[in-house]
This record gives sequence, structure tokens and C-alpha cells, in this order.
Amino acid sequence: MKNILQNHINKEIPYLKQKKLLLAVSGGLDSMVLLYLFQELNCDIAIAHCNFQLRGMESFGDQKFVQDYAEANKIPIFVTQFDTEAFAKDYRLSTQVAARELRYNWFYELLETEKFDYIVTAHHADDNLETFLINLTRGTGLEGLTGIPVQNDRVIRPLLFLSRKEIENYAKANNIQWREDSSNASDKYVRNKIRHHLIPILKELNPHFMASFLKTEGYLQESLAMVEDAASMIFQQVASEKDNQIHFDLNLLLQLPNYQSYLYQWLKEYGFTAWEDIYDLVASQSGKQVFSTDYRLLKDRDSLILSAIAETEDELFLIHENDTEVKIPLKLAFSKVTAISVASNKTIFVDADQLDFPLVIRKWEAGDSFQPFGMEGKSKKLSKFFKDEKLSLIEKENTWLLCSNNQIVWVIGQRADHRFRTSNTTKNILRIELI
Repeated sequence: MKNILQNHINKEIPYLKQKKLLLAVSGGLDSMVLLYLFQELNCDIAIAHCNFQLRGMESFGDQKFVQDYAEANKIPIFVTQFDTEAFAKDYRLSTQVAARELRYNWFYELLETEKFDYIVTAHHADDNLETFLINLTRGTGLEGLTGIPVQNDRVIRPLLFLSRKEIENYAKANNIQWREDSSNASDKYVRNKIRHHLIPILKELNPHFMASFLKTEGYLQESLAMVEDAASMIFQQVASEKDNQIHFDLNLLLQLPNYQSYLYQWLKEYGFTAWEDIYDLVASQSGKQVFSTDYRLLKDRDSLILSAIAETEDELFLIHENDTEVKIPLKLAFSKVTAISVASNKTIFVDADQLDFPLVIRKWEAGDSFQPFGMEGKSKKLSKFFKDEKLSLIEKENTWLLCSNNQIVWVIGQRADHRFRTSNTTKNILRIELI
């Protein structure tokens, strides 16, 4: 098996060579075989062991077993203990999910603090099959049927091509010791029910079921790759990126025979779960939104706009009379000039003698009004101005105002205020530019 694993690594994960590896070792059959094999391959390894304190003294027996092995074999080891049940209760998680959160958070801390390159776990083909069946019973997309990936970020699973039976046979043939986890015998967890009852029936129906499953999984992975390629090509036609936002053209999107599937492929990585709400958004009125934890999808006329949820900005930024530049929250340059040139949305010229310093940059508020340049004596609500300019909700929220004595001097990047314009009698001209 050593040579088989070496060939597998050379073919599938050749970048693992000469790397500093952190092996997740529980003391059970799978992880002890993983540890033994990586010793045989002379890899640069250390052990990470988590004591979840879920099985009383048995958990501490596992910890001592792994520590004794590490000491006997002169392998660096890191050990931690978790109050898993308290963590699960505090965060309203299942025990299994809580344990997973705790161990991977700790693993990634070790990667950074101890300068490891990868975490290596002992997941194998039977784990893959169990995950497939769990996802199938719960309902899943194509991704949920393609199994556990060989690599996910900095987590590597080199034993996925081996069955549990192959690993057990190898352990017995090489006198590898391991600890039995008593919880594996319980049907308390869904995974164990599938392992103890469903999979034996499937293997009884087809003695070569595992080989058939691995072949099917390969086909599903190829299909997923094809779907992702198609989604990427269509994305280039339907979507455009602008100001850290992604705009989906609804006129083009709705020409697709199955636009919901494309939306799912494009948006799944942003944490959305309310898919029916997203699909309904296409036909909703402008201004409707769907949120994930960190992102939102906004319907704006003929577009869907994806953007990160910005933190609320209540801060005021002051500009003093002698300042020539500010960098926060926007980069503005101030310079005194003797004549005006062509103004634009990004450059305005104002009568400096009309300004009261310090000037203030702030977000717009309900009730704000100004006199748009060219409209002498006529004020306009900012909300009406935004509507006339057909600004999206996101564009409104990202609008900043330059104010003097609580009067708007400039809706920055959009329109100057008429009251601060220059004239033939202006003596001091201030040029303000949005960089």
C-alpha cells in the first residue's frame, strides 16, 4: 500500500512532496494507518489530536494513546481539549457540527502559528459513500453528490481512493495498533445508521457496490466540471463587474432556457439559501432585495445587482481650510486656482469665500435637499434627485455629500450645488477633484 499511496500522491497531489504536514490523528483505525503510511514515506509530519471530552475517560485514553505513540516515534504533537457540549449548546449546534467547527478552527490556527503547509486527514472511500447518502436523503444539488474532495482549501485527504476494509486489512497485516471509538457502535447519529444498516444492504445487492459507487462518483464529478464550465462562459455574457458589484442583465438572463440553474451556480458561493426568493426576484419590482449573511441581491430595473453588505457609516469626516487632500472616506484633492476649466461630475469649482470651514463629508440622510447646479433659487430633495437620475438603492447608499455649515456643496461625483458656484466677482476659486 505504501507504493500505491506514493503513486496516488505523485499523480493526484504531487505538490504535497517536501511540504510541512499536520496530520489529524484521533487514534482510530483510519488515522493511525494514515500516520503509519506517512512515516513510511518519510514525510515532514506532526500530529494534531483533539480531545472533545465526549466519552469520559475513553477520550483521555485516546489522547494518551496518541501522545505515547508520538513520543515513542519522536513525532512532534499538538494536543488540545474542547468542552464540545458547552460549545454546541452556546451556539445551538449539533454535537458533530460543533466538533467539526472546533477542530478545523484549531487546525487552521496551527497552520498559521506553526507554519504548516497542509492539514492531512484520513477520510476514505466509505466516508465518501456515507456523505453521498446523507446528502441524498436530505436533498442536495449536484455538488452534494460528488463526494468529499481530495483537497478543500488547505485540507488534503489522500486516502479517499481506499475502502475501510482495505485500510483495516493493511493495519492488521502490519500490526498497526488503534483505538476503537465506542460511539461508532451507536445508532444515535445518522451517519452510523447509514453505515450499520443501509450500506450493508447495498453491498448485499451488489458485492461490487463500492467500485460501482466510485465509478458513478467520477461521472458526477465530470458532469459538475462541465456545468461549471458552461456557467462560467454564460457568466461572461450576462454579467459585468462595476464598482465592486456584479450586474446581471435580466434581458439576457431571461433568454436562457433554465436561468434559475445559472443563478444558483453563480450565487451559491455568496451564502444565499432562499433560492425561491431569488428566482422570484427576477419578476419583482425594482428595489426588492434578498440577503445572505454578507451579501445582497437587488432588483434594479433590468438588472440584478450583487454587492457586499456595507457597514453602516455614521461618521463625519472634517476638511480644514488648509487641507490639500483627504483620503478617507473618498480621495479628494483641493487646490486654489485663478481660473476655471471644464467642470465634470468628478471636478467642481466653487467660490471659496462662500465656504465655512471645516467642511464635512457625510452620508446623505432623509430630508436632505440642495440646489442642483444650473437651478438658481430652486431646491430639490435628494431623494427626488436620485430618482430622476435613476440611481439604484446601492448607489444611493454609497453616495457621499460635501457640506459647508450643513449646506450641501457637492453630491460627490454627481452634481454640485448652485449656491457655491463661481461668478465674475469671485476672487478665490477652489478646485475640488474626486480622484
